[in-house]
Amino acid sequence: MQTRPLTKSDYDQIVRVIDQWWEGPTSALAHPIFFYELGRLARVVETEDGLVGFLFGFVTEAHIGYVHLVGIHPHHRRRGVARLLYTSFEQACREAGCTGLKAITTHGNEGSVRFHQALDWTITEVVDYAGPGRGRVVFEKSLL
Repeated sequence: MQTRPLTKSDYDQIVRVIDQWWEGPTSALAHPIFFYELGRLARVVETEDGLVGFLFGFVTEAHIGYVHLVGIHPHHRRRGVARLLYTSFEQACREAGCTGLKAITTHGNEGSVRFHQALDWTITEVVDYAGPGRGRVVFEKSLL
């Protein structure tokens, strides 16, 4: 497996397969802004089988690397693809001068919670994070 920056052809492939990978309508989360305007730190993982994972992330004005969306081909899950994406994104964020990393998920996404715990991210449940009655689990990691 190798990781590299996202290209336009990668983005085009991702929007064709994301709903299958996530088993539901998700393509709206892969908005083109995450390629054209915010994509310089986005990453993909490929094998001899082709593209098997992606991470859409960006740097905020506060110098925080934000993980927006991650997708792993169903046949390549639990094989280190997500860990490789996160490691590559973290390194790119360090090189960009970021002081920390951040991501969020919905309550009940225990797989995401366990994954972020394994990578030493702190976890905080925030009531009303996304508006009234819409709590989120917030993951953060210091790069200092």
